This record gives sequence, structure tokens and C-alpha cells, in this order.
Amino acid sequence: MDKRVLVSVIIPTYNRAGFLRECLQSVFLSLTSIDFEIIVVDDGSLDNTRDFVDSFNSSKIKYIYQCNRGVSAARNRGITESKGEWICFLDSDDLWSKGKIGKQIERIEKTKTLWGHTGEIWIRNGIRINQQKKHQKKEGRIYIDSLPLCVVSPSSVIIHKSIFKNLGVFDESFMVAEDYDMWLRISSIYDISLVPEELVIKRGGHNDQLSKLLAIDMYRVRALRKCMEFISISSYERDLTLYYLFHKINILINGFNKHKKYQVASYYKELLEHVKDKYFKKIFPITKNRGRV
Repeated sequence: MDKRVLVSVIIPTYNRAGFLRECLQSVFLSLTSIDFEIIVVDDGSLDNTRDFVDSFNSSKIKYIYQCNRGVSAARNRGITESKGEWICFLDSDDLWSKGKIGKQIERIEKTKTLWGHTGEIWIRNGIRINQQKKHQKKEGRIYIDSLPLCVVSPSSVIIHKSIFKNLGVFDESFMVAEDYDMWLRISSIYDISLVPEELVIKRGGHNDQLSKLLAIDMYRVRALRKCMEFISISSYERDLTLYYLFHKINILINGFNKHKKYQVASYYKELLEHVKDKYFKKIFPITKNRGRV
């Protein structure tokens, strides 16, 4: 029988061998007194990722290679292969600070929650950048806060494995915003804990980052349409979900018209009418503080 461990750290990677040394070292520093495993899921890299992981020579690290299927498939493969009670994700270009997981487990035990996140430091092209107010981390029920944008970083999160058994794993049809979709599903049911310390260093600005290449709101619209079928959200949360769904569809319509992609804009116009017809007969303006007015 496989030995169970407390924490499984899943690191999806694709052509990031140059970042992996610091990434892996930060995990070992963070988990000095915790039983853990590291699962590196190589999503079809063409560099020397395999050789590098082998040279690290640690029984704590399990290397898995798969043909390139995207970050969602890589994270899901890691979840399937994991033996831990708790699942953590770490993007291969990000870093953890010492004691991150221990502090999160302490906070989770205190708040009696099944998932948690932490504060972050953001580095873009080697320069630290300030986070805006809309990125402020919160604790408790964060479903409404998660509607405008993704407020939970994959590299900061720790999740009890039972959540995935209950709600499913990442949607592999999402090229981007797969985390936005996942956190909306989880936050519609489960409260989250927060360690406000900046225990994650997120390093961005790479030329191959998906968020630069694709219209992320196209996938956010797909996620919000799924949210309208949730039975676990309140009527007020449903109203706000519909509000943001309309808002993001209109952003897409205007954006595609601006870039003279009229056929795609027409598709979203039809989608907007479909959503209106499906969910209500008369449009009411919605505000965050008062609901329908």
C-alpha cells in the first residue's frame, strides 16, 4: 500500500528548466518539518527539464512526463498521482517563503476551513510591482470578490483533497482562466482562510505566458455561465454573477468590434441576447450594495 503524506506539492512546468532550481529549493525550505512529496508534471517540455529534475537526486520528487496538454491537464495529472491529504500548487517560475505551508495549516486548523491562501510579492521583468486594491486578499466567503477577476493565486493555495473529489478538478478545455473557474466553484461552497504574510513570490512578464496571448475574458464568460447553474449561491450572488456576465460579454463585443473582428462580435451579441432571454424577462440595474433597484 502506498504511504500517505500530509502535503502533495504539484509543479506543472513547460520549458522552464532555468527556473526549476530556485522553485524546488523554495519548497524544501518551506516544508522542513512537514511530510511531503513534490510532483513535477512536465507538460511536453523540449528543454532539459527531465535531466535537471533527475540531477536533483531527491526521493521527495516524482517526475511525470506527458505530451503537451496545457496547465490544467498537468495540474489534474498531479492531483491524480498525489498521495497527500492536502494539495498545493506551485508554478515553476514562482517561489515560496520559508514556513509557508506550516503557517497555512495552522490558520486552517484555527478557522476550520478546507482551503487557504496567502499574501504575495509580484515581480514583473525583474521589478517589484504594487498590487491594486482590487487584488486585496480576503478570508471567509469570497465568491462575490472572485467574480470580477481571479483573487486567489495558484501558487499560494492549499486545498484539502476532498474538495476535488466533491467538485471535480480543473476544466481542461480552458486555455486560460482555469484557476478563475476553479476558485469560483470552490468559493461558492467553501470559506477560505488567509495568511496575510507575503509568502509567495510571483515572477511574471515571460513572453510565453498564456494570459498575454489569449482573450482571457472569453474564458471568464464561460466560467460565469457555469456559475449561473450553481445551487449553492444566494439570489444576490446570482444577480451579481449575471451582472458580471453581462459586463464581460459587452467588453468582448466592444473589443472585437474595435479590432474589426465583426463575426466574433456578432457571436457575443447573440450570446448576450440568449443570456437575457434565459435568465429574466426585464433587465434591472444591479449595484453591489443594494442589489436590484
